[in-house]
Amino acid sequence: MQRPQSGELITLRDFVRWGASRFNEAGLFFGHGTDNALDEALALVLHGVHLGHDLPADYLAARVAADEVVRILDLFQARIERRVPAAYLTGEARFAGLDFFVDDNVLIPRSPIAELIDEGFAPWLDPDQVTSVLDLCCGSGCIGIASAYAFPQALVDLSDISPAALEVATRNIERHRLEGRVRALHADVFEGLDGERYDLIVSNPPYVSSAEMATLPAEYRHEPELALEAGDDGMDVVARILSGSADYLRPGGIIVVEVGASADLLMARYPGVPFLWLDFARGGDGVFLLTAEQLDEYREVFEEACT
Repeated sequence: MQRPQSGELITLRDFVRWGASRFNEAGLFFGHGTDNALDEALALVLHGVHLGHDLPADYLAARVAADEVVRILDLFQARIERRVPAAYLTGEARFAGLDFFVDDNVLIPRSPIAELIDEGFAPWLDPDQVTSVLDLCCGSGCIGIASAYAFPQALVDLSDISPAALEVATRNIERHRLEGRVRALHADVFEGLDGERYDLIVSNPPYVSSAEMATLPAEYRHEPELALEAGDDGMDVVARILSGSADYLRPGGIIVVEVGASADLLMARYPGVPFLWLDFARGGDGVFLLTAEQLDEYREVFEEACT
């Protein structure tokens, strides 16, 4: 990346505009918390000057100090030359209106499930009746922690097979001061959960097929492969979730799982299962819902498909 001459860029707004132009020029991929070059550049500029996303717009006219210029341009260079997503460069991601620590041991939060959390999973759940939640394959723990805010009387388990991911999740539990209600558990899907039962199981598991993995933009290479790829059709982990969920949901409970662009592959595995595919006003798709009763009704189908 060719850096600007001294004095060419003066204000925070100048650096945002210049960075966005360089990002578009370099053909970067946006999809890890932002969807455009301007928002990505703004996130890096604010991080470079140690200010938050709540900065009043008037302050974008403020001048940038010499040491801040160096930090901002270093961030831009890493974003362009190494294709590192902005959230990994800043160590911060926002999900469901909350801030989370992230590093390259976890996926960058971006699930449309945030919209369901904001709505308390209505109309499928009565918020006053939700006392236990499982965030399965939790990564950073963002889904489970946001759910703890949505259901303030609930106990929440965050589970993952990756010890490094659980360290990140634990850090976020402490950040949000939820140690009394939220815990991080090491588990391989349901193995390790010791027969707990939940009113809500929610999961953004690995669901990328081997073929799709090979075509992903370079930015995805910084995310843990363990959290993305799941076999030839991407359904290996989802199949295990469906096979075991009936034994971990309470009567009247629901499971919500994101499978993204692999929705057709899922339905091809289970052509007779009445998955409810959810719609999102803020964008996103590939998220299904099943009730505890449906999981029990199709138990044999799920178990056979998993063998």
